[in-house]
Amino acid sequence: MSATMTSMSIQDLADGTPATRNRVVDFLRALAITVVVVGHWLMAAVVIRDGEVEPNALLNIADWTHPLTWIFQVMPIFFLVGGYANALSWRSASTRGQTYAGWLRARLQRLGGPVVPLLVTWLVLASSAYALGIPGSTLRLASQVALVPTWFLAAYVLVVAVAPVTLWLWKRLGWWSIAGGIALSLAIDIASISTGQILIGFVNYLVAWATVHQIGYAWLDGALASRLRRVGLALAGLAGLLLAFGVGPYPVSMIGIDGAELNNSMPTRVTMLLLGMMQGGVILLAEKPLARWLQNRRAWVATVAVNARIMTLYLWHLTVMVLVLGVSLLLGGVGLGLVPLTGAWWATRPLWIALLAVVVLGFVALLGRFENPRRDERPAPPTWLAITAGVLTCGGLAVMAKFGIVSEAGVQWWWPLLPIAGQALLRLSPR
Repeated sequence: MSATMTSMSIQDLADGTPATRNRVVDFLRALAITVVVVGHWLMAAVVIRDGEVEPNALLNIADWTHPLTWIFQVMPIFFLVGGYANALSWRSASTRGQTYAGWLRARLQRLGGPVVPLLVTWLVLASSAYALGIPGSTLRLASQVALVPTWFLAAYVLVVAVAPVTLWLWKRLGWWSIAGGIALSLAIDIASISTGQILIGFVNYLVAWATVHQIGYAWLDGALASRLRRVGLALAGLAGLLLAFGVGPYPVSMIGIDGAELNNSMPTRVTMLLLGMMQGGVILLAEKPLARWLQNRRAWVATVAVNARIMTLYLWHLTVMVLVLGVSLLLGGVGLGLVPLTGAWWATRPLWIALLAVVVLGFVALLGRFENPRRDERPAPPTWLAITAGVLTCGGLAVMAKFGIVSEAGVQWWWPLLPIAGQALLRLSPR
């Protein structure tokens, strides 16, 4: 696919899809990213009262939205389809004789390349704004919101890096490897919550998500082929969630709430794993009708189009929202005078989402080419180099997802430089 993606190339790519490809995997990925993007835009509840800007989120001010997150928190779907796709990718690489380091380099370049323009942009924006006297607290909030998507990328890169190991566990232990992941994830939560040590909970970014990833292996290998097993997976996840909320200390919302004593997503808790089981079971029940529907050319072309620029859309959609809000404030707060949750506010949400969609499409057209790195034909790098690049990528992205790139002391320029350094390191491998 060329870097200058055109409508015709998308159509050609769709028409050239192999008959053996599972189109449902691509559709679920595209659907999930669409839900994430629209959900983030809809949750924003920024208003100007008496000349003061009050940033907020729908989940913080409307408790009735919390149960809806069981549907709209779709990050588990990314890891489910990621397990399916990464197992195929690693097995194909192994068959061709490609080493782990060579495979990981390709995955890191594909995942990490599109984030470099985002980090450079925010480094320049934050530094310039801070030099012009914009308060650090304002820049911190703006960069925190804009860089929220990096948490998923950090976790996903980590899970991808250990995919050969977790795939080995799946092949030898089968469902026991998933049961063990659930038990270990729960044990991590117990240790973290009982001691109040939130850092222990961050281990579940690996354990919980890697276990959801393994369910993707089960899907690929036919271990979830029967309707009964899919129903069983969904019911097991639902039962676990009901137990966690009814007996355990977990909140209902599967998306973090500001000021909450305990969140399900920051750090990741066992509840996200259970949610992945429930969602995965339900979605896989619809696999056959979805597969038939995706034979429709229009549906498949749309799916291919979203997947072709999925990283750019995901990484930039909140930066676009922050920039649009910033322009609104410069214009005196135009469009921000409506009180959230009122009838007028809801009536304008389609216009708000349409405006952001138009702007983000411009960013996708401009920056989408970074999703198509040239095939790296050089010999595989040393394993330590590929792993170091992954660590730099995960570490930098995880810090920015939590803190943005601005602190009370000013712009923390080294945080975005870590993932950039990881990408640069991959290009030091021998020719």
